[in-house]
Amino acid sequence: MDEYVPLLFVGAVVGTFSILFLLAWRRELRTKSAPDFDRRIADGEIIRRLLKYAVPYKKEFVLVLAIMLISISYELASPLIMGRVEELIKNRFEPSALLRWVALYVGMLIVSMVCTYIQSILLQKTGQKILSALRQDLFTHIESLSHEQLNKLPVGKLVTRVTNDTNAISLVFTNVLVNMLRNTFIALGVLGAMLLLNYALTLMILCFVPFLVLFTVIFRKFTRRVNRVVKNRTTDINAFLSENLSGIKITQIFNQEERKLRDFLRRSGDLKKAKQKQILVAAIFRPMVYMLYISSVLCLFYLGGKGYIQDTVFLGQVMTSGTVVSFYMYISRFFNPIQTLAEQFNTLQSAFASAEKIFDIFDLEPEVVDGPGAVELDGIRGEIEFRDVWFAYEPGEWVLKGVSFHVEARQTVAFVGATGSGKTTILSLLCRNYDIQKGRILIDGRDIRTIKISSLRRQFGQMLQDVFLFSGTIRSNLALREEGFTDPEIWEACKYVNADAFIRKLDKGLDEEVRERGGNFSAGQRQLLSFVRTILHKPAVMILDEATANIDTETELLIQDSLEKMRSIGTMLIVAHRLSTIQHADQIIVLSHGRIVESGNHQELLAKKGRYYQLYTLQFNREKLLGA
Repeated sequence: MDEYVPLLFVGAVVGTFSILFLLAWRRELRTKSAPDFDRRIADGEIIRRLLKYAVPYKKEFVLVLAIMLISISYELASPLIMGRVEELIKNRFEPSALLRWVALYVGMLIVSMVCTYIQSILLQKTGQKILSALRQDLFTHIESLSHEQLNKLPVGKLVTRVTNDTNAISLVFTNVLVNMLRNTFIALGVLGAMLLLNYALTLMILCFVPFLVLFTVIFRKFTRRVNRVVKNRTTDINAFLSENLSGIKITQIFNQEERKLRDFLRRSGDLKKAKQKQILVAAIFRPMVYMLYISSVLCLFYLGGKGYIQDTVFLGQVMTSGTVVSFYMYISRFFNPIQTLAEQFNTLQSAFASAEKIFDIFDLEPEVVDGPGAVELDGIRGEIEFRDVWFAYEPGEWVLKGVSFHVEARQTVAFVGATGSGKTTILSLLCRNYDIQKGRILIDGRDIRTIKISSLRRQFGQMLQDVFLFSGTIRSNLALREEGFTDPEIWEACKYVNADAFIRKLDKGLDEEVRERGGNFSAGQRQLLSFVRTILHKPAVMILDEATANIDTETELLIQDSLEKMRSIGTMLIVAHRLSTIQHADQIIVLSHGRIVESGNHQELLAKKGRYYQLYTLQFNREKLLGA
C-alpha cells in the first residue's frame, strides 16, 4: 500500500485545487448583480444562427474536415513510432530498420504540415466570405430600421457591431470551430490508442479527466461573463468616442477638455479592469490544466520507474520502456488540445458575446415596413392630403392632433409656427420616416401605407437645415448612385440653382475633395450643393426644412432665386422661421401645439390679424430694430 502513497498525494493536491475552484464559483454566483449577468441567447441558439451563414460553404468545410483527418493521423501514429524506435534501440539495434521508421515519421510530418497549410488557406478564404455576408446583412438591416429606432441606437454602438463584433465572429469559422473539432478528434483518437496500448495506464490517466471536465466547465462560465463585460465596455467607449469626436469643437469652445478627458479615462479604466479580469481567468485555467498534465506524467514516470526502467507490472499489465515513451507522448497529445481549449474557449465566448449583440440588432424588427400588397410608383403628380392625422413619438404625448390639409399638385405650401408645433414632424410623416397612429396621409389620392417605402421616398427631394455631405468628391455627393449623371446634366443643375459659380472656382471643380461632413465648405455652399443634389434627381415633391436658417444674406439671395426657379418643378413644402422667405407661397399653414390654427396665403393671413399676423409683426419689428 505504501507504494501508492505518492499517487494519493497527487490526488490530494488536485482535489484541493478543485475545491478552491468550486468555492470561487459559488462566490461568483452570490455576487450576481448586473442585469446582463447571464446571456439572453443560449449558446445553442447562437451556433444555430451562425451556422446558417456556413451552410452555403458546406463543401469547403467537408474538404477541410477530410484534410484535417489526414493531418491527425500524424498526431496519433507518431508516439507509436517513437515507442517502436525505443524498443528497437533497447533490444536489437538495426540501422536499416531505424531509417525506415525515421523516414516514416518524417514523411507523416511533412504530409501533416502540408495539410495544415491547405486547411488554413481554405478556412481563411471561406471565413472571409462568411464575414462579408454577415456584415452585409447587418448593414442592410440597420438601413431598414426606422428613424425612431436609429435615434435610440448610438452611432458608436452600431459601428462596433459592424466592425469589431463581426471580426470576433469570423474567428469562429476560420479557427475556433475547426480546431475544437480537430482537438476533439485528437483527444478521442489518443484515448483509443492508449487503451489499445495499455488499458491499465489509460485508466490511471482517466482518473484526471473528471477534474479536467470540472475545470473546463467552471472556466467556461467565468469566461462567458467576463467576455460579456469586455464587449459592453468596448461598446461604451466606442459610443463615447464617436459622439465626442464629432462634437469636439463644442468641447473646445466651452473649455471642457479636462472634464471629457476624465470621462474618457473612467471608461478606459472600466475597460482595463474588464480586460484584466479576462486575462486573469485565462491565466488561471491554463496552469490548472498544465498541473493535471504534469501530475499524470509524474504518475506515469513513478509507475514506470518502480522497476528501475525494467519491465514492470501495473494492474496486471506489463509496462516496457517503449510503452512509457509512447504514453509520455500520448499524454502530451491528450492534454495539449485541452490546454489549447483555454484560448479557444476564450475566443469562442468572446465571439458568442459579439454574436449575441449582433443578433440583438437583427432581432429589432423594423417599425416602418411595406404593407401587404404595397405597390411601386412610376411617378406622381404631387397632390398631398392629410386627413385627421394624429401622431405621437411617445404614447399619449400627441405631437399632431387631428391635422387635416390639402395641397394641390405643384403648389408651394409653407408651414410656420413655434418650435415644437409639429412642422418638421409633418414632413417626416409624409416620407414615412415614422408611421401615424390615427388618420390617413394621401399622395395623389393613394394612402402612403399602400406604397412601397423605397418607391415613395424616391418621389421626394429633401433639403434640410443641416446638410450632410459624405467623404468623397462633389460629383459623388451630387450623384449618390453608381450609374451617376453626365457632366452636362450636373452643370445644368448647378447653374439652375446658382451653385456653378463657386464650384468653377475650385481647383478640381466637380472632382474637388469633400472632407468628412463637408467641413471644407461653408454652410451656404453646402446648402447650394444639397439643392443641386435634389434637382438632379428630379423629385415630384421638394421638402425644405429650415434650408435658409444658417446662411449669410448674399447666399440667401442666391437661394431665394433658386427657390423661385424650383417652384416650377413640382410640389414644394417649406418649413421656415424667416417669414420673408415664404411670402410668395400659395398656401401658408400656421401650427400651434400640434393643431392647425390658420391657413391661407400671405395677404389673407395678414388681413385676419391672427397668429400669423402676430408672428410676422414681431419678426418685422425685430429685423427693423436690428437694422437700425
